[in-house]
Amino acid sequence: MQNAIERYFMYTKEIPTHKPEMEQLMQHSRIETENMVKKIEYLEVSKRKLLGQGLDLCSLEELQEIDSQLEQSLKNIRARKVQLYKEQIQQLKAKEKMLLEENAKLYKKCDGEKLWQQPLIEQRKAINDCTQNNRCSEIETELFIGLPQKD
Repeated sequence: MQNAIERYFMYTKEIPTHKPEMEQLMQHSRIETENMVKKIEYLEVSKRKLLGQGLDLCSLEELQEIDSQLEQSLKNIRARKVQLYKEQIQQLKAKEKMLLEENAKLYKKCDGEKLWQQPLIEQRKAINDCTQNNRCSEIETELFIGLPQKD
């Protein structure tokens, strides 16, 4: 029993030694929290300025700085856009090459010229027939007022 009491007193004596460390940790956490709140406020103000809000109180130097930041941002955006377009063009060229190869394979598989020229010949005949029919079926559509003239 005496042994248990001694251990209890030793334990209670150790607790106060941890208390200052805990207070220091709490104080450090408070300071860190305050700094984070200030950073968040600064970032929100910067964001509003970049969006064009709250510019009434800005000096000329601040406005020029915002302008240069926006110009740099636009350059970065345009560079990224160009890069994406180039990548898309490369992908489309690769797809075009693949489709051309597939088309060539199908062309060879379908007996080449015979099947491709046949529809062209039929189209030409249909066009010729249509133009000949239009020439034959032309009707005089002029309007005459009065008695017909005899020749």
